[in-house]
Amino acid sequence: MEVWDAIRARRNVRSYRPEPVADADLERIVEAGRRSPSAKNRQPWDFVIVTDEAQLRELSTVWQGARHIASAPAAIVLVAPEPPDERRKVIDQYDLGQATMAMMLAATDLGIGTGHSSVGDQPKARAILGVPDDHFVAYMIGVGYPADRPLTPINKPDRRPFDEVVHRGKW
Repeated sequence: MEVWDAIRARRNVRSYRPEPVADADLERIVEAGRRSPSAKNRQPWDFVIVTDEAQLRELSTVWQGARHIASAPAAIVLVAPEPPDERRKVIDQYDLGQATMAMMLAATDLGIGTGHSSVGDQPKARAILGVPDDHFVAYMIGVGYPADRPLTPINKPDRRPFDEVVHRGKW
């Protein structure tokens, strides 16, 4: 798939077919995150690939928007060191967002759906994953083949009109 097609086909998938995602595909998706840009090339991330059904069910309870993780064949969890100050927190969040999008596009390229989630209950998420206290669990990405329809470019996305959001030279 061309990058432009992957951008147009990517959507949040929250319902998955039960078949597993191949390890090679999961590793390729994570490699896209690992190669993402970051401020000063700091690379403030670690990635945890989860495929155990019981662990996925537990992870689905750490945020109200994470229910889809329970039915996903896999999840990729982004973990980062606790930032020393507010400035670093903002920068790291931006970098983690770039890694998330890179992984979602790489998955789309493979015909694999993704659905992202935040994490609310940090102590529980850390315990499920064995994450040390000086790190936080930033985001989770459910990974699997879409149950409803394949990932194909969306011609009329549910987005604000182009002319409403794009400004040239000034607001």
